[in-house]
Amino acid sequence: MNTPATPAGPRPAIDLLPGLDPAAHVPHALHAPPSVWTERNCYIDLWIELVHALGADPHAMLPVVLALDFEGDQWTFFKPSHAALWTLYGLDVQELTVWRPMLEHLREHLGAGRLPCIEADSHWMPDTAGTDYRRRHGKTSIVVTALDEGARRLHYLHNAGHHALEGEDFDRLLDVGAPAAELPLFAELIKIDRLRRRPPAELRALALAELRIHLARRPADNPVERFAARLAAELPALREAGLDHYHRWAFGTIRQLGAAFELAARLADWFAGGPPTAAAGDWAAAAREFDAVSTHCKAQILKTARIVAGSKPFDAAEAWAPAAQAWARGMAAMDAAAGVG
Repeated sequence: MNTPATPAGPRPAIDLLPGLDPAAHVPHALHAPPSVWTERNCYIDLWIELVHALGADPHAMLPVVLALDFEGDQWTFFKPSHAALWTLYGLDVQELTVWRPMLEHLREHLGAGRLPCIEADSHWMPDTAGTDYRRRHGKTSIVVTALDEGARRLHYLHNAGHHALEGEDFDRLLDVGAPAAELPLFAELIKIDRLRRRPPAELRALALAELRIHLARRPADNPVERFAARLAAELPALREAGLDHYHRWAFGTIRQLGAAFELAARLADWFAGGPPTAAAGDWAAAAREFDAVSTHCKAQILKTARIVAGSKPFDAAEAWAPAAQAWARGMAAMDAAAGVG
């Protein structure tokens, strides 16, 4: 059976979120001051902005952060599950089999009303100016929202923003004119045709059910204490490897812990902001304790850098005891608020 050829000639521009102008994009409140961590990780950040752009509330997908665990060389890379995105918002996420040039996949799926979420090289992404753009190569995730092949231009969600790129950046990001990669980057399809913008009370009820699921998945012990013990054991190696190595280590450890629990605090605030209930005080207490974890991490990134650069003795258990205690108190408050015994 012969496959029909793709029509030649100019192709019309496609924009699945025409009301979202990169030049006028206002990030969701979760990415706005006074956030301690304006960016958390590339995947959760783009989902916050995408759900917001689709007219739904991203707070409801945040319970996943409560299951955060220390995995030995990183904290859990937290992101919403596909099941939660379907339950909460009617968004159907499926893996994209990348078997041909990415531009052809973008044309196909944007044209069918589906948003591609693709891994991309930040070297060709202007929003990373000052860090990766035209300086170094790095893997990140973006959601492509608009494609104009004639102008060699696309719009994409990345981190806390909605951005545009064009020209050489377009060609190199999508490997225009190159054969399909032998080891293609990972990609997904986001089907938005059954999007549901639920009333606040209904969304909170579903989010509370998600919260209870993730509370059941959280570590049985105190993961902050485990992290402190690992830091104490690794400190000689961190000192030997130097600060460049330390900053990579800190991104997957201290930063992810702090970013996750700032989101946990905002989730607790969101529940507290619903209709008045007897649990309001517990939600507020959880937010306060999780904010303490987050701000402690922010301070410790710099303090630990100085420790790594020096040679003074360092008691990691003592340094991290305030965060470990705040984690325990925050979880107890969450249990009380969610009715988990």
